[in-house]
Amino acid sequence: MGCSAHLRANSDDLFFAQGWITAKDRLFQIDLWRRIGGGHLAEVLGPSAVARDRVARLVRFRGDWDKEWESYSPDAKTIVVAFVNGINAYIRSLDGKRPLEFQIAGYDPGLWAPEDVVSRVAGLLMTRNAQSEVNRALDFTRFGDEELERLQPPDPFIKLVPPKGLDLTSITRDILKDYDAAIGPVQFPGEQGSNNWVVDSSMTTTGMPLLANDPHRPIQLPSLRKTVHLVAPGWNVIGAGEPALPGVALGHNQDIAFGFTIVGIDQQDLFVERINPANLHEYMVKGKWMPFVVDHDSVAVKGEAPREVELEFTLHGPVLSKNKDYAYVLKWVGADPGGAGYLPALRLLRARNWREFKAGVQYYNVPSENLAYADRAGNIGWIAAGLAPIRSHGHTGLFPVPGDTGDYEWTGYLPVEKHPQSFNPAQHYIATANHNIMPEGYKEQLSYEWASPERFHRIEQMLKDKQKFSIEDFEKMQQDVLSLPAVRFQKILAQWKPVRHEGTVKLVRDWDARVTADSRAALIFEYWLTELPAALWGPEVEGRPMPPDVVLDALERDPAKALGPALDVALGAIEKAIPKPEDRVWGTIHRLKLRHPLNRARLDLPAIARAGDSTTVNAASGPNHTQTNGPSYRQIIDLSDWDNSVMTNTPGESGDPESKHYSDLLANWASGAYHPMPFSRAAVEAATEERIVLEPWKVSKH
Repeated sequence: MGCSAHLRANSDDLFFAQGWITAKDRLFQIDLWRRIGGGHLAEVLGPSAVARDRVARLVRFRGDWDKEWESYSPDAKTIVVAFVNGINAYIRSLDGKRPLEFQIAGYDPGLWAPEDVVSRVAGLLMTRNAQSEVNRALDFTRFGDEELERLQPPDPFIKLVPPKGLDLTSITRDILKDYDAAIGPVQFPGEQGSNNWVVDSSMTTTGMPLLANDPHRPIQLPSLRKTVHLVAPGWNVIGAGEPALPGVALGHNQDIAFGFTIVGIDQQDLFVERINPANLHEYMVKGKWMPFVVDHDSVAVKGEAPREVELEFTLHGPVLSKNKDYAYVLKWVGADPGGAGYLPALRLLRARNWREFKAGVQYYNVPSENLAYADRAGNIGWIAAGLAPIRSHGHTGLFPVPGDTGDYEWTGYLPVEKHPQSFNPAQHYIATANHNIMPEGYKEQLSYEWASPERFHRIEQMLKDKQKFSIEDFEKMQQDVLSLPAVRFQKILAQWKPVRHEGTVKLVRDWDARVTADSRAALIFEYWLTELPAALWGPEVEGRPMPPDVVLDALERDPAKALGPALDVALGAIEKAIPKPEDRVWGTIHRLKLRHPLNRARLDLPAIARAGDSTTVNAASGPNHTQTNGPSYRQIIDLSDWDNSVMTNTPGESGDPESKHYSDLLANWASGAYHPMPFSRAAVEAATEERIVLEPWKVSKH
């Protein structure tokens, strides 16, 4: 078991071969991706998908296509054309025969156009600041500024001041109803955080850098990532990427290695445009009424005639929703050339050193990524990549803003030279985990919202606990499930005298704070932590996720107020969820269930018990104490010998339910086992299981 495909070809055929092999392994998955991105889901799902199709069409690229292709790399269009030609060649080779998933779904795979590869919906999923703005506006109205600053403190802290000229009561949850649908999972009727770290030669047993990365995204069936090795003149890269994109998104070539985690730069704003009451086709700009730009489109709908949809735009961007008074408009970086996620890696994949890598980073627009770097010369580095809007008049990006005043415009993007970055730092390591990465004293505005820093602090703690690291050490680090919030919680418990449940409190207080699947204490802690917000702030926050550090800060101020009541509720919830006392361990409820989008039980995989939670390095988050997100792909790259590098993907490299590679990686991934990442010709030959020869004249005849 290893890399799904090691492709060797001449330059013209390399990406044709990648498209062909991807279609062979993942045709249903990438066809669904094409439909999501292009706004063609209603054609197979019916009327329920029309709204999300409208949003997909609203955010498709509408600018200069020459600039669009050039932004990824000078040869990006040539690469993409070859890739989609390979996909289409495989589809044509089927001669109308439907693979199993298409038989069940009742439709045929569609042919691809190059523009399908650069659709923008995937970028929406990773730049969701508009959702934060709406939620903050609702909470401001509900709680007021002081309480909201305690519940959701901006980082770095600033006072929460609503924008002038906008009544926040005009903001409702319905504004983003279609937007939320567009970025949600697709389910057919019937029965989707990250860590990386790199250490230099002084901290390894090999005398060369080691780089570890495990991007956290929805864990899906088939896998979100596909691993591949691409070899041709000018190309020798191995790693993982999203199946519908050519190249790889993270991995290494013969000179450098890199990986990423989401930075979280604020790349969206929600503008509220005032509509002319005398003419609903106009909106106000600095005291003048301007007409909406309107594009009429037709959406094919299963079971009925095509529906005509009206796509409206203002100078700020596409209209997500509107009423008689206001239009709610998305301004975001994805509208610019180069706004398709991960495709800018085509430049990074051919970098030979830090200077060339940084030159490529200036084109890395969406999503914003902490790019960790190492090279064969022994250097390590990091840069926070992604377009960072410069907002005027002290605009923070924390609330929706009025579009008519002109006071909240973007004035450009922060130059790459001003982005946080580091090269060969004095501490000999670099680590990121979606936390606040802004250096002390940094003055530029990137964001006020970050993931809780517990994973980063635990990684840093482990890096400081040992002088020399091996690949095996990094494997253990990626699988680590010690909870720093649990350690902090235990210190609070040590100062508390419970009036009941003494044995239960002692169990949690004396626990090793490792969130293992077989732990009863972990189960109690996780439920207890979930119930604390309502006990601290009242029923208005019940059920809403809250950063552990915010909860623990409040708990330290007044532990007696909340600990007992929250524990009572937590134990009752555990008894209800797990009736048998002998089954009350974390893994009984904290499970990963991989369901196929077609919603057919025979295509699903059995649920597995999972360790970890959202704050552990081995991240395992999801709603209702289940796992739906985490590191489906992991890599540990050895700069001393590429062939010593290891990876893991789940549940398998193939999306074909009839293939033996559909789920053959799941058990090893779940147990923390890795497989080799062969790179040299000799290592690839030794690992070869099957050979496929594509002969151009035979392929092209289809």
